[in-house]
Amino acid sequence: MQADPVWDEMSEDEVLDFAGACAETAQRAEVDLLHAAYQWAVMHCAQRLDPLEAAKPGRENARRLGGAGVSEVSEFAAAELGARIGRSPYAAARLIADAQDLHHRHPRLWERVQAGEVRASYARHVVTRTRDLSVEQAAYVDAAVVESADGRITWSRFEALVEGKVAQAAPEVAREKEERAAKARFAKKLRGEAHGMASFMIRADLATIEAIDAAVSAKATRIAQAQPDAPHRQTDDERRVYAVLLLATGAEPAADPADLVPDVHLVVHVYHGPDREGIARIEGHGPVTEEWVREVLGPRARFRIRPVLDLAGQAPVDGYEIPERHRQAVHLMTPADTFPFASCTSTSMQVDHTIAHDDGGATGVGNYGPMTTFHHRIKTHGRWQVQQPFPGIYVWRDPHGALFLVDHTGTRRIPTRFTEPVAVELWYSPIEIEYAA
Repeated sequence: MQADPVWDEMSEDEVLDFAGACAETAQRAEVDLLHAAYQWAVMHCAQRLDPLEAAKPGRENARRLGGAGVSEVSEFAAAELGARIGRSPYAAARLIADAQDLHHRHPRLWERVQAGEVRASYARHVVTRTRDLSVEQAAYVDAAVVESADGRITWSRFEALVEGKVAQAAPEVAREKEERAAKARFAKKLRGEAHGMASFMIRADLATIEAIDAAVSAKATRIAQAQPDAPHRQTDDERRVYAVLLLATGAEPAADPADLVPDVHLVVHVYHGPDREGIARIEGHGPVTEEWVREVLGPRARFRIRPVLDLAGQAPVDGYEIPERHRQAVHLMTPADTFPFASCTSTSMQVDHTIAHDDGGATGVGNYGPMTTFHHRIKTHGRWQVQQPFPGIYVWRDPHGALFLVDHTGTRRIPTRFTEPVAVELWYSPIEIEYAA
């Protein structure tokens, strides 16, 4: 085992040698992870599923994760692998698919990956871009790009090379993708807002985008001439943003921006308790300072103050159906999917009873958890167990005994394993968890 480095005593050459060794170790670890993912797929082949059981509603079935020519895998397998390596089931399924494709569809590339000559990220990019191709077409791309996959050309050039070889291997597939892309037009606001800023994206054919760009540039030039000293319009980018607003509303440059936009409803969460932090949270956008709310929204917004929803004071009900007030409380308390390392934050997720209603579980806030349909199926039919010792805190056990703690801060692995636990052991287990949110 390599001793910890004494940084202050190392020379420049020693630091560089150490960094190089770390990079080699990380690259080898990525290859080993691909090996493990492939072996996991072998262990969870379609043949291990009972056909009669799989035919029942909601039960586990087999899916082909990789391209043509690879074997099907039981669909819940990715959830177990993903939790163990700290990734979502979707990310783990992609890892399995890439590992299968490398083994069966890209032998030349896989050989160089195992030899340490090609990074796993380069190889995974190739198999992802060729997933829709036949075995023969994938083999053509494999042979065409394997020499250049060792980092000798920049990433952008490598992407272009792969894209070109895919089109050469399967021109009909390339044409189908062009036709699908032509239908994927949109103009919409994007998620991922921060610091009070947001994004609006337009996707269209090249000719349309060029026409829009020319119109925005022309309008921005007129704004610079008409309003040379206007605040927030001093740079070309600022003027282009204002030009888009004017073009969208049909107004002239002298118009007041407050008169150009329709009514928009925003939900702003502000805490004014004893530990006030000065941060507001705009629902669907993210955190901003209270000063931003006053400066940006204050001059043009009308505020309606509503009382805070009492999360702890939601009385349970007797029926199975979940009241709307309970759903609101659950999504405020648990903003994301409660399955380990899941990422969905949609408010349209299913709200599941942690302890099934038929098994005596209460229809109350402390017995709920939002989940996607797929993760709900895994919980119900995939031999996973979950308990909610406190509202909004979930302890999961995978089919092999590993434990995971999920709360509003994310997922953490509990370093304890039980061999044959029953559900109640997750409530009164011989481990002590010091919980600090």
